[in-house]
Amino acid sequence: MLIALIGPPGAGKASVAQYLVTYHNFTLITLQSASGTAPSTSSIASLATDAATQLPDSKVMLDYATDRWNHRFVTLDLTSVGDLEAFIKRPFFLCVEVGGPLLLRWGRYRRKYGDGMGLEEFVRLDDAVSFGSGAASEQKVNGTKSNGVGMKSSNSSTSLIGGNGILDNVASISLSPAPSTPSGLTALRRYVHLSITNDHPTLSALFSHLDTLHLTSEERLRPCWDTYFLKLCNLASLRSNCMKRRVGAVLVASNRILSTGYNGTPSGLKNCNQGGCSRCNNTLLATPSITSNGRPELNRAGSSACGQNLEECLCLHAEENALLEAGRAKTAGATMYCNTCPCLRCAVKIIQTGIKKVVYQLEYSMDARTKVIFKEAGVEIRQIHLDA
Repeated sequence: MLIALIGPPGAGKASVAQYLVTYHNFTLITLQSASGTAPSTSSIASLATDAATQLPDSKVMLDYATDRWNHRFVTLDLTSVGDLEAFIKRPFFLCVEVGGPLLLRWGRYRRKYGDGMGLEEFVRLDDAVSFGSGAASEQKVNGTKSNGVGMKSSNSSTSLIGGNGILDNVASISLSPAPSTPSGLTALRRYVHLSITNDHPTLSALFSHLDTLHLTSEERLRPCWDTYFLKLCNLASLRSNCMKRRVGAVLVASNRILSTGYNGTPSGLKNCNQGGCSRCNNTLLATPSITSNGRPELNRAGSSACGQNLEECLCLHAEENALLEAGRAKTAGATMYCNTCPCLRCAVKIIQTGIKKVVYQLEYSMDARTKVIFKEAGVEIRQIHLDA
């Protein structure tokens, strides 16, 4: 396993690395800079006791970690899109972003490197790291141009830093046009598997939080079947056109997908999100009237609450679509995965078609009643909460 930690200044990346090295037997891998010294990870260089963990470049690191894929490594030195694009292809790689509130990070940065950096300078540094070095390269502070990260205004009376340490003159900043393609941390975030918010006041509090995340779990690298199918349910739900809620379902036998489904109006009818279902669009029992200016309008009877007026709903539910797609001959003994607990209408169909197990993620208004009839019919039902 190789965990790459990325994040803005003062987020606590080194502290997370320290946690992994100290409590989970990880080895820190660093890259040598052009001068031959360790770069940003030098603050925790004492954790790297094996000289072989200091490598010349990211390509060598990739080969090194691949040859030792069953070992545990952590690095803070993969900071470019090119690096992450190469590593993300490996099944042992996990990219974790560590972040935190800006003022809290500024305080940590000052404690670590001294009190010399003011908040204005730290904001510029943070922008440069987050959006690329060009983000703050051409700023005007009350008419005084500053070039580069960490440059101060020549007139201290017009500084962005107020007496209480808050940016007083935000409107006076004129940023240069953003680059056409993302850079800095913004460009790296699409490779992130897990984001950690480090707003903890002490190391012990941070470490306690990290314990709950199970960073070393195999689930982080390769999801179990339940997680896999529930995530496919969430993906299927994105095809839903129902105005009430997005629901997805996957029908499985022996860990093989039989069919998928999502909720929406039947084929050939107007989509629900185009007004095809009166119940879901809150126009059920609506009556037309004429306004004082002679224009017609629709008086809506009000919203149909969750689980109400389902007999008027034209939308097929995700579970129904999955069952119809698979056919009765394939469903006996199968497992139904849903991102939402089935309603009574779907529950009776699930029982009748021979489904023996239902796994769901989110609760619904009639969970208790559904579970009662499932228990009577001998259908196992389980709820699973997916990790962030």
